[in-house]
Amino acid sequence: MTLIAADVRRLPFPRHRSSLVLSLLILLPSLGIAACEKTLRWDDDPPFSMQTADGAVVGIDVEINRAALALLGCQTKLRKLPWARALKELELGRLDILTGAFRRPEREVYAHFSGPVLPPSRNILFMHPQAQQRWPVTQLLDLQHSAFRLGAQINVSYGEDYQQLMSDPAFAARVALVANRTNLWRMVAKGRIDGVIADENTGVYEVHQLGLSEHITATSVVVSSDSAEVAFSKKTTDSAFVQAYADALRELVVDGSYARIVQRYVSE
Repeated sequence: MTLIAADVRRLPFPRHRSSLVLSLLILLPSLGIAACEKTLRWDDDPPFSMQTADGAVVGIDVEINRAALALLGCQTKLRKLPWARALKELELGRLDILTGAFRRPEREVYAHFSGPVLPPSRNILFMHPQAQQRWPVTQLLDLQHSAFRLGAQINVSYGEDYQQLMSDPAFAARVALVANRTNLWRMVAKGRIDGVIADENTGVYEVHQLGLSEHITATSVVVSSDSAEVAFSKKTTDSAFVQAYADALRELVVDGSYARIVQRYVSE
């Protein structure tokens, strides 16, 4: 797909940003992306990516990355993949773009990284209101020697404070490790556990969708706030494209497009 003047007018940038748009368009031939299609991973992870009743794939990550690809004259082909499989497909060059990835030395062997462009999505502690009254803590480590019963997902990293707590056998014995986060929310609502660690946007969305807002509230306890990046397969994407993509994402943040997309999903 080659962008034409009419397409430029439809891009989500105000007029005073047009110089960046034109600069990117001038760069397209040299980047080899005058006509391109890129595969973007998604999975059932609302509000970041999800499928609606009519079969459409939507979500915060889907929308913002589609917008960045459109700016670069690229069409988006979505592939539904679990996380571990997505990493392997990226390594093999059968997946072009993987969002929400943390830079690791072993991943840098086969992937380019965008750098931290999008605002960090924090992991916070959600609690039952009664538990919040009983334990008015300001950080996760304050719970170490309490009777607090935490819920977390299997094989998910929540940062250094969580790892420190899990190294304490007495605390780790009280942690409910479950594969499905929906089950954790229901356990909180039933009083079987006192709180759950989750991404702040994901948590607000899921608690609302499950009708559990009266039983579970977000706290001010930030468990981790590392910035994830966008990863690109080195087999299919060069560093020049990655830089142009990062610039496009950055502009979508600056002009407010990203905030508007996030608000639309977390306020529904």
